[in-house]
Amino acid sequence: MTILNDGKIQIFTDGACSGNPGPGGWGAILRFQDREKEISGSSPATTNNRMELTAVIEALSALRRPCSVILQTDSRYVADGITKGWAKSWRANNWIKSDKKPALNADLWEKLLELCEMHTVEFVWVKGHAGHPENERCDELARGFL
Repeated sequence: MTILNDGKIQIFTDGACSGNPGPGGWGAILRFQDREKEISGSSPATTNNRMELTAVIEALSALRRPCSVILQTDSRYVADGITKGWAKSWRANNWIKSDKKPALNADLWEKLLELCEMHTVEFVWVKGHAGHPENERCDELARGFL
C-alpha cells in the first residue's frame, strides 16, 4: 500500500543483520513528490534492531529542515517504541524499562527521539517480505552489505 504524501515526505526503511549480532546493513528511501533518494550503510558488528533504528535515524537526519513525514517500517520494535511511548518512558526513567532492566540501544533511541522532536513523524508499520515494493527495495539495500 502506498500512502499519498499530501505534501509530506515519505520515508521507507529497513535493517538487516547476518547473525544477531553480526554484520549488518540498513537502507532507506526518501520521497517527496516526484523526487526520490536512496541511502544505505552498514556496520561490521551489530544487531538487527540497531540496523532498523539506524535506517530511521539516517533517513530523518538526511532532511535539511523540519518536515512532516510519513515513515513506513517493517520493524515493530521501532514503530511500537515510538507510537506506544516506550522510548519516551525509558528516557524519562533514565533508560530503565518497567521490568527494571536496562533499555537496549538507548544511544539510538535518544537520537531518534531528538529527531522526532524536530520533525513531525507519523510511523506506519508494514508487513515485511510481503511484496511492498519500497520495503522490498529497502531490504535489498540493507542486505547488499551482508
